Amino acid sequence: MSHTPPAPVPGRLAHRVALITGGARGQGAAHALRLAGEGASVILADVLDDEGRRTAEELCSQGLDAAYVHLDVSAPDDWQRVHELLDARFGRLDILVNNAGIVQVTDLADQSLEGWNRILAVNLTGAFLGMRTMLPLLRASSHGAVVNTSSVFGPSGAVGYAAYAASKAGLLGLTRTAALEFAPAGIRVNALVPGGVSTPINAQEPDGGVVPETPLGRRADPSELAAAVAYLVCDDASFVTGTELVVDGGFRTR
Repeated sequence: MSHTPPAPVPGRLAHRVALITGGARGQGAAHALRLAGEGASVILADVLDDEGRRTAEELCSQGLDAAYVHLDVSAPDDWQRVHELLDARFGRLDILVNNAGIVQVTDLADQSLEGWNRILAVNLTGAFLGMRTMLPLLRASSHGAVVNTSSVFGPSGAVGYAAYAASKAGLLGLTRTAALEFAPAGIRVNALVPGGVSTPINAQEPDGGVVPETPLGRRADPSELAAAVAYLVCDDASFVTGTELVVDGGFRTR
């Protein structure tokens, strides 16, 4: 079934500064394109340096404001370094998108402690470190907004995804708590909860993964998730915090 990706709203995020983790490719790159297309100055952060630089250069070639920084989200020192860079250049941060994540498909009985710890370190601790480290810069903004990328496997679970599902479920609790604690500073914190998403790896396998259990019968295009992120961080969502925006083609209704 064909669909038309939603169009950006020019200027809706003008003069905003956005930091997107896992921004080198996939969903993160789509978020960067969307937010920059709506006027934001976008900083892409990742450990995939070559891809990250290419993505930032491609955005710049389109006349958009983008730059790349190296960031291992599980490393507190990396977060502090990026904080100092943003503080020196902008003096604030308006938008933080905690998008970086990894996955390992392993039955719980076979899940190694090392693999478990690594997935939680990136998917859950990474978002915690990001919000904690960037809070002073978010406080300096009058439009502070955070989006944490969870997954439908967080609330639903999935065979073979024990560590991943646990990390994404934990992220929902972290999001609610941060929303409560950050609200007095006017900073909104929400979770994006995607279902299946098309990537170059699975684009040629339309019947695989969660598609058979998705009422709309397809995966999301990354641009559809980026549109949801753009809504959550813009002023249209000024009274939206501590909630989950589920973008899953009906997966959770089945």
